[in-house]
Amino acid sequence: MKKLLILFLLGLWLHTASAQDSNSITGTWWNDEKTSKIEVIEKDGHFFGTIVYMIPEKYENGKPPLDDENPDPALRDRSVLGLQILSELKYNPKKEEWQGGRIYDPQSGKTYDCFGWFEDGNLDKLFLKGYVVGIKWLGKSTEWTRTSLN
Repeated sequence: MKKLLILFLLGLWLHTASAQDSNSITGTWWNDEKTSKIEVIEKDGHFFGTIVYMIPEKYENGKPPLDDENPDPALRDRSVLGLQILSELKYNPKKEEWQGGRIYDPQSGKTYDCFGWFEDGNLDKLFLKGYVVGIKWLGKSTEWTRTSLN
């Protein structure tokens, strides 16, 4: 009976640890150029990222830049500030990475499939890789750094 209780508690602890791992991607991140902050949130087991801050040097005529490279002409007048650029990432505990997502690059107007991961247990550096046609090695990686919203 004691062994069963220990196994149960161990299983419960491992399940809780996995759930915590999946949410370690949430928070506020500097992009690789340190020009924008992206807030990553979880909603229904999927993770989404929105640009919540841009350095003033990127503003044009006192306003945040527009999404003028968007392939949809109707969306080119919207601000990049407040734009959701990361969507639908889902945590895969076996691979310890977030997969099945999409990432939008407002500088090029292109959207890519993407996945993300941490290296060497460092939860302050998030690596994301965008790729095309389902070929992960045919993509581009970026590194985001954890920060605060302020």
